[in-house]
Amino acid sequence: MKKLCIVFSQGPHGNANGREALDLALLSASFEQEVSLVFTDEGILNLLKNQSPETIGAKDYIATFGALPLYDVETIIVCEVAMTEFALTEDDIKLEVQFCSSQAIAAHLNHVDEVLVF
Repeated sequence: MKKLCIVFSQGPHGNANGREALDLALLSASFEQEVSLVFTDEGILNLLKNQSPETIGAKDYIATFGALPLYDVETIIVCEVAMTEFALTEDDIKLEVQFCSSQAIAAHLNHVDEVLVF
């Protein structure tokens, strides 16, 4: 089974990167690839609770993150440094995730077959 890691590094609104990354994750997992997600930099904003993207005319793809367990996407990693930079806590995140250091994220990336950054 191929191991794919998708890195979310950009904020959720203003471009299609987050939606495309999530679509790719779900599609890849449906073809029985082992998919992991890493959220770093502004990408962690994709995981915030209580977002209302429709108020700015954006499509609400954020709710689709709730489907990840149905596709057996279990490894969801959030960068601790980014959490600190944005002054966020575990309570701000809507999914069950692993909070990891930059070194742990680098180690994870070394153990997958492909890494795609959005």
